[in-house]
Amino acid sequence: MILEQPLPATALLSRHVAPGAYTDCFCTEIEGRRTHAEFVEAFYTTPLFKLERLILRLALARPSTDAEARQLARGERDQFAAWTVEARSEHQLLLADMAGRTRSWLMTEAVAAGGRTRLYFGSAVLPRRDAQTGRDSLGWAFTALLGFHRLYLRALLAAARTGLGG
Repeated sequence: MILEQPLPATALLSRHVAPGAYTDCFCTEIEGRRTHAEFVEAFYTTPLFKLERLILRLALARPSTDAEARQLARGERDQFAAWTVEARSEHQLLLADMAGRTRSWLMTEAVAAGGRTRLYFGSAVLPRRDAQTGRDSLGWAFTALLGFHRLYLRALLAAARTGLGG
């Protein structure tokens, strides 16, 4: 089951919670202890995410490989496809897209009871100043696609959970 919840207090993505910005946080649990590196690798090598990687390669000339996903997961790489590492810690990874408007965040947390691992995935979309109104705005395109965005994030997290055997 994929649940939406508030960001944990320690989330690296919290730095992007601000008026006018959009942030979300989804989580799920799996049996067994999984490392953060295993989660990141599983996330970026699922068939669903490979489709996104193909689109990025064709549309933006930003190719990526499973080997690069493994390097990102192990902390050996700071760029992957259209993203750059903004911050990382032992159990978290925060990536910024090449335009600097969106963030992707992954986190793992050991669940005290039962030897389970909680997997988190969230995103942020930062507003930009509308030239006509002078106000910060997420833009009509993001607003129109928000429902799809939320479904897609859930699907990505579910695919990663499946990739980890959950």
